[in-house]
Amino acid sequence: MENKQTNIVELDRVSRVYQRDEFQVRALYDVTFSLREGKFIAIMGPSGSGKSTLLNLVAGLDRPSQGKLIVAGEEISAMKERKLALWRARKIGIVFQFYNLIPVLTAFENVELPLLLTQLSRTSRKEHVEAVLRMVGLDDRMQHYPRQLSGGQEQRVAIARALVTDPALVIADEPTGDLDARSANEVLNLLMELNMRYNKTIIMVTHDHRAMRFVEEVVHLDKGLLVGAEPGGRARPTEAEIASLGAS
Repeated sequence: MENKQTNIVELDRVSRVYQRDEFQVRALYDVTFSLREGKFIAIMGPSGSGKSTLLNLVAGLDRPSQGKLIVAGEEISAMKERKLALWRARKIGIVFQFYNLIPVLTAFENVELPLLLTQLSRTSRKEHVEAVLRMVGLDDRMQHYPRQLSGGQEQRVAIARALVTDPALVIADEPTGDLDARSANEVLNLLMELNMRYNKTIIMVTHDHRAMRFVEEVVHLDKGLLVGAEPGGRARPTEAEIASLGAS
């Protein structure tokens, strides 16, 4: 069994600077940060604080201007583009604010998309897709199109799509930002359950302060600086709590 205390994310003095005409915009400055496997954390801060930049760096969607970045055991800051794309497809699951579902595909087909890039057989793909849709409580909506689903259900499909490749790390970028309060609460409960029951490591960027009670830790950014961290509203579950989830 893999050690649950392993660091899955390590940033060592990471900065990200963007060139805007003759100006340089520093989105992140000298951030040192680590995340242990199996944790569920939220990254919070005002607009322009560097939250999305940090998320994009960890997901391998952007590269640091300086510093060292290790995710899921590999130094991605120095990785060539083709290798980085393959690494991202294997190791990272991304949940977006606006779902990014393809309207002409069913829930099943949307979730299956990442598996089409693998060598899995059609039968194996079907098993994987059905398993994750059951996991998010949508086994009765597999053949529905996005327009036939509520916003909360669409986000559940997006979460299933992020999970279908069994990634080492799930990145959620404002996953409740386009949802009403009830649907947002359902999505946050689902993410917490995925973390507790399946030990999924989740990093969530959010402005939603309700999210604080679902996570173990809240990391605060401001003007590109890591300004502190505080415990979330949920303590790490006990073995008995995890076992009770598995039996439910």
